[in-house]
Amino acid sequence: MPSASRSALIDCTKAVACAAIVAHHLAFYGPLPQLVAQAAPGLMAALVDYARMAVQVFLVLAGYLAAASLAPQGSARFGAPAAKIGQRFVRLVVPYAVALVVVIATSAAVRPWFDDPAVSPDPDLPQLLAHALLLHGVAGEESLSAGVWYVAIDFQLFALTVLLLAGVRAMVPPALRARAGQALVVVLTAASLLVFNRDADWDVWATYFFGAYGLGLLAWWAAHAERRESRAWLLLMAALVATALALDWRGRIALAGATALALAGLMRLPAVARWQGLAPLRWLGQVSYSVFLVHFAVCLLVNALVSNLWPDSVPAAAVGLLVGFALSLLAGWLLYQRVERHVPTWHKALRWQLGLVGAGLATALLAALR
Repeated sequence: MPSASRSALIDCTKAVACAAIVAHHLAFYGPLPQLVAQAAPGLMAALVDYARMAVQVFLVLAGYLAAASLAPQGSARFGAPAAKIGQRFVRLVVPYAVALVVVIATSAAVRPWFDDPAVSPDPDLPQLLAHALLLHGVAGEESLSAGVWYVAIDFQLFALTVLLLAGVRAMVPPALRARAGQALVVVLTAASLLVFNRDADWDVWATYFFGAYGLGLLAWWAAHAERRESRAWLLLMAALVATALALDWRGRIALAGATALALAGLMRLPAVARWQGLAPLRWLGQVSYSVFLVHFAVCLLVNALVSNLWPDSVPAAAVGLLVGFALSLLAGWLLYQRVERHVPTWHKALRWQLGLVGAGLATALLAALR
């Protein structure tokens, strides 16, 4: 069976979710979607209202892969938790910092001739430092790019899971660690679904999103347990989701629950393990993180160019959005090839974090000198 991270099903699912997020942002930001909405109001409304929920798919998949890496049997199989968390931070922030430098440069280039709310003001030092440390959400700083909140939340979720499993290993006898770790994940998942996720004031913290992430963890254990135990996991997952939805219907939780249950069931099937997937989707799934990071800069640039050249043309706006989608994939592939696929180091991470802060301050200085 292929590794979890390179499963065709997971790659193809990532690809569909990534395409939905890119389409959502293209339909949400800038003047072009407003023009296209004149010809296709239903399509644009659907992309704005529903495509964004694809983030829930990423959360479930992230939890599933975290279980595969951290605790495939329920107990921690990693060494020092600080080192594990540090590795995750470096892995996330190197392509993230590169993409934010691109966004800052793009915003600075179009700002003088493209007046639109999607273009962020020149960043200041606290905003840049908060982004460099993945603290922009909890610090209340405006995001420099669409979707970067997810990177901070992903890191929080991973760190929380590592600390939870490490705590179990430190305090629970070896024979009980697997069940204790799984029980704590169930408790935290339930708390998120039933309490924290119902209060938007928590949406900058991992506890708000742990419901979907925790369902992903449970999905791994369900997919790799004996048949009877697997059924018990599936029933527990379904009960958690049903209770959460009965208490407070949330479409995003329904999608997360459906994704986790489908993943748990499908990944047990030999046919799924043998399935090679669709080549274009597997490719997009592999580069999806880089596409997710860099597509907003492409969105800004395409909106700025097309709206200035053909300000009232609906056909030009539609073509612009399609070109923006294609260029987002190309930019993501370049970021993946040049940056993401190379194993990062703390030295490289520090260099790019300093580059992020320096680029932001430089653009602000140049703007002030104009």
